[in-house]
Amino acid sequence: MYVVPPPQRSDPGSAGGDLRVYQTWKGNNIFFLQGRFIFGPDVRSLFLTIFLIVAPVAVFCVFVARKLMDDFSNNLGISIMVAAVVFTVYVLMLLLLTSGRDPGIIPRNAHPPEPENFDGATDVGAGQTPQLRLPRFKDVEVNGMVVKIKYCDTCMLYRPPRCSHCSICNNCVERFDHHCPWVGQCIGLRNYRYFFMFVFSTTLLCIYVFAFCWFYITRIMQSDSTSIWKAMIRTPASIVLIVYTFISMWFVGGLSAFHLYLISTNQTTYENFRYRYDRRANPYNRGVVENFKEIFCSSIPPSKNSFRANVPREPTLPTRPIAGGFMSPNMGKAGDDIEVGRKTVWGDLSSIVDRGEGQVTNNDRTHVKDNELNEISPDIRSTVEEVGEQGSVHPRRSSWGRKSGSWEMSPEVLALAARMGEPNHVGGSSGGGGSLTAERQQ
Repeated sequence: MYVVPPPQRSDPGSAGGDLRVYQTWKGNNIFFLQGRFIFGPDVRSLFLTIFLIVAPVAVFCVFVARKLMDDFSNNLGISIMVAAVVFTVYVLMLLLLTSGRDPGIIPRNAHPPEPENFDGATDVGAGQTPQLRLPRFKDVEVNGMVVKIKYCDTCMLYRPPRCSHCSICNNCVERFDHHCPWVGQCIGLRNYRYFFMFVFSTTLLCIYVFAFCWFYITRIMQSDSTSIWKAMIRTPASIVLIVYTFISMWFVGGLSAFHLYLISTNQTTYENFRYRYDRRANPYNRGVVENFKEIFCSSIPPSKNSFRANVPREPTLPTRPIAGGFMSPNMGKAGDDIEVGRKTVWGDLSSIVDRGEGQVTNNDRTHVKDNELNEISPDIRSTVEEVGEQGSVHPRRSSWGRKSGSWEMSPEVLALAARMGEPNHVGGSSGGGGSLTAERQQ
């Protein structure tokens, strides 16, 4: 069983017609700049996040920071606006590093892994392979503790520890934390650091805007010797920003505090929500200091995917017997797998026959156009030529049977022959060819 590569298509970024990895990607990701940036399928939400960051900062610079520039000497007022702009650009860069890079996707296997107890020399009969079923779970040891890993039917691999399959992006991600709709990307091994820095920096930006809005209201109170309510009426933009940043601080600030707890205990959001370590010890917890070093001081591993690399051409695999081979843990259950090659069904064949019937006239139904007959597989075509009006099979060698004599046929083939055959249409024996020739001469 193997995955059939998709048909080639022309792309300006591919030279010589060769496809690249990002063009044949089986996940739900969206690529930009010819595979240089990878996003989740909900990348449109990223524009909303950018607007929610840039819009309040723009209002702050126009209606608050610009007014404070005149109240400070030695260019100190300008620094308030410059700091807000620089800090916003820094937050947007962290957002792009979080959402536009590989979060730690594990490449899919083109073939299921071989079972551990499989012996290639096992003889189970000519032309057959042993029927083996892959175990659903496997036990691996992590820091002296046994951890179960699960087989992924979509990616055809055993997920490494702390790896999970994201149903939104349709990928297995290492150290999967969660899928964040605000950044439109999975949060995993390679972008969790930037995600936390983005959330924490956004919290600081909200505090910055919130503090200077109150400072501007205080300056109005002191300069005009008025009450706080009259000062607030004079700057409605500050009131809107105070309310907006206060609500945002509860959201991003609470998220920052939650992830600080996760980092200190070396957990992921996925593990915490599933109460993974409530009843047993966490094999990844190495202490608060070491846990923080693992997130912020360790090197980020390189991506396991080269999205701009050319797709290697897989060699043609020999045909395997239907009764043999390796089976997935879920194989045999109801449901279709779009990654597995689709079997030929008789419904498709009957549609071909119906098309052929519509093109045969009543006066001359003894001739079938070559193009319709060629659409049928050679095995069925040879069998159809052996079937007469009554659906009997003449003693003749065919591709389905090596011995001469009559044998039973499936109802589908008989129905196909009945539709295409007429009296004296096709002969089954060697003499049948002569009768057919004589009929055509008449």
